[in-house]
Amino acid sequence: MAELFDTHVYARRLTEAARLCRVQGLAGLIIGTGPELAYLTGSWLSSHERLTALVVPADGTPVLLVPGTDVGDIAHSAVPELNVEVRGWNDGQDAHALAVEILPSTGAVALGSSLTTLHVLTLQHHLDGRETVAAATTLKELFMRKDLAEVEELHKAAVAIDRVHERVPKLLRAGRTEAQVAADLHALILKEHDAVDFVIVGSGPNGANPHHSHSGRVLETGDIVVVDVGGTRGPGYHSDSTRTYVVGGIEHADPEAVAAYEVLAQAHAAAVAQARPGVTAASVDAAAREVISRAGYGEYFIHRTGHGIGLSTHEEPYIMAGNGLVLEPGMCFSIEPGIYLPGKWGMRLEDIAVVSDNGIELLTRQQRDLR
Repeated sequence: MAELFDTHVYARRLTEAARLCRVQGLAGLIIGTGPELAYLTGSWLSSHERLTALVVPADGTPVLLVPGTDVGDIAHSAVPELNVEVRGWNDGQDAHALAVEILPSTGAVALGSSLTTLHVLTLQHHLDGRETVAAATTLKELFMRKDLAEVEELHKAAVAIDRVHERVPKLLRAGRTEAQVAADLHALILKEHDAVDFVIVGSGPNGANPHHSHSGRVLETGDIVVVDVGGTRGPGYHSDSTRTYVVGGIEHADPEAVAAYEVLAQAHAAAVAQARPGVTAASVDAAAREVISRAGYGEYFIHRTGHGIGLSTHEEPYIMAGNGLVLEPGMCFSIEPGIYLPGKWGMRLEDIAVVSDNGIELLTRQQRDLR
């Protein structure tokens, strides 16, 4: 069972969600299971194909509509202590109609991100032509700006993943396979977290694939190895951190790779220096990209500079070209420039950052040098 915040944290979030509906002229929200439900109620309930919906009217008491088969799971959330009415429904009833009936009969309705296409289409049928919008957009202000309790959880997650990376150099020995290293990392993540999100061990040419997982490739002395790991802990907050290593130590590395890593570290530092309240997400991406491009590796930086993190591993704000979103205090995201030379090696340096009043604080702090 996931840990919970104090009840007042969820109560404040529900109140703010209803306020945002009123400000935006919406009748209310219909939220499915997953991170959005967990954010508002602490519940990670899963009802599979059956509809579970938190219905938050712009005015009035929120209602959690739950299949009768899953009502008992509500006890593992903050809902029993909140001003939320729980209504069970049984097979044969039209749960989508029940959800729509909770809201006023006019006005646009915001739908949660996790609702499947079937749920969305059925809800739209019952809304009979009324406008539907994305709840993620409606609640963007809430989801993106982490409160103090969330920042504290993300800090704990960062400390946990730092402890994992501390052990990595001793795992990277010539003759071992990526899969063997990944198995060790899986165990280390579980010692520090409640669940493993992912393990990437990309050695040599495999590192040039940013989303390579791990394989039977045998590590060789001098291999450049990308290690990207993450887990979930506490009330469901995620860690995510990447470091790049050399099997046998930096003295065995290809000089070109060592020089490229210096460029990568400078790009990371440039993005960190740019990130602060009042600048755009795109400008942070541009700061890192300019350094890499100037060094001649621009075509080999093939992804955005970062992504938001919280109850989802990837969420807004996305630190990428074209995103004019202005950074504000409380926003949390990764800074992770990379350089990937096909057939040779890849490298990435990733930290999780939170925007402060004057700049940013890096939550992950494990050594950043190539080693």
